[in-house]
Amino acid sequence: MLLKKLKKSTSILLLLLISIPTTAFAYSDYIIPGGETIGIEIKATGVIIVGTYEINGKDPAKEAGLQVGDIIQKVNDKNITTIDELVQAISHNDSTVELTYLRDDKEYQATLPVTQEDGIYKTGLYVKDSITGIGTLSYIDPGTNLFGALGHEVIESNTGQMLEVKNGQILKSTVTNIERSENGSPGSKNAQLEFDQIKGQIAENTSSGIFGKYTDIIPSRKAYKVASVSDIKKGEAKILTVVDGEEIKEYSINITKINKNDKNNKNLLFEITDPELLEKTGGIVQGMSGSPIIQGDFIIGAVTHVVVDDPTKGYGILITNMLKEGEN
Repeated sequence: MLLKKLKKSTSILLLLLISIPTTAFAYSDYIIPGGETIGIEIKATGVIIVGTYEINGKDPAKEAGLQVGDIIQKVNDKNITTIDELVQAISHNDSTVELTYLRDDKEYQATLPVTQEDGIYKTGLYVKDSITGIGTLSYIDPGTNLFGALGHEVIESNTGQMLEVKNGQILKSTVTNIERSENGSPGSKNAQLEFDQIKGQIAENTSSGIFGKYTDIIPSRKAYKVASVSDIKKGEAKILTVVDGEEIKEYSINITKINKNDKNNKNLLFEITDPELLEKTGGIVQGMSGSPIIQGDFIIGAVTHVVVDDPTKGYGILITNMLKEGEN
């Protein structure tokens, strides 16, 4: 996965309206490509357990049946959505608390012992209520002000699970340096996030990317026609991305395979051919996920994955797949 700091696998990640006889979608025929690096901050729908620890030789969380990946939603029947709320709820109890949590979309209860030492309440839980990282903006639809980014889901790195969004935002971000990719070891962008400069509000996190409303001034740059699968050809194309500061640049690629039926965000297989990009990054790096792919006058997709054993090669999702998901 290419959102920086997200979990690796074999490759790194980078209202159904039915009418007769056709299905209509509301996205615009022409959209504005992204390319800028963005900060991503997502608040979860509850407090996620990301680890456990022992207290006096025992692991109280495990003994209570809790697991990494469980999402705590209530303490003693009181709804909680943040770590601060969890701490406040626990601090009003002497010995045990009753937790309500989700696992695989099913609700469970557990009784968790609480230990107090020197005024500090210990539960044996490591928890998280949000995730922060960087990626690349894929597009803005000027007709609806909706945006799409990443081309794949945001996964919590400790649990390997897709994060369910309570709310979130995309932020201005400046690339400070690049750690180059090598065979077997994808590199990454490093960037500074500006938390006081919000670009948009995240509404959903899906397998096709993150989507929401763009709230900043829409950039005044060329809009590209949305490509259908029949418009896409093997051969020359380009990606738009940032490798230094905030400057969006075009880099040449070669599309070697097109698979319109792939369900895992790997519709396009391509190789980096641009000497400048290869020199700077060694190929695809983490944080490049979402970089729009342009061919001629069409926007055809967005970068999603890197091939770990050869980071000069990568995969992309069809732009129409992102746009359809972004309408939901």
